[in-house]
Amino acid sequence: MSRNPGRPLSPHLTIWKWGPHMAVSILHRATGVGLAIVAGLAFVWWLVAAASGPDAYAAFYKIATSWFGYLVAIGLTWSFFQHLFSGLRHFVLDIGAGYELKVNKTGSIATMVGSVLVTLLIWVPILLSLSKGAN
Repeated sequence: MSRNPGRPLSPHLTIWKWGPHMAVSILHRATGVGLAIVAGLAFVWWLVAAASGPDAYAAFYKIATSWFGYLVAIGLTWSFFQHLFSGLRHFVLDIGAGYELKVNKTGSIATMVGSVLVTLLIWVPILLSLSKGAN
């Protein structure tokens, strides 16, 4: 297939100025995939461990309550809220609002900051209670 020189080329990513709206769009896709795969596998592992008896569940519980398990849970929590807030932002865009550049940029930043803040609001008390219980 040869290119028709009379037709313009599509703009390449190198000419676009990256902004928060692009980052939020990519994060929306990445968090959706991450939630589907990681959370899905963790859920299936939990169900299989619960159905397999006390020893299998104890092995699951040991890993789920390790530092790595908590790290995965914190990541999944952030992914959930990032995906949720980004979905709400897309809903607002779908009804025709929020396309002004400043509003779009502010909404994109609010999506990213909000997901981190809500994740912290959930996990800081949990981790503090766990550290008090360990003492």
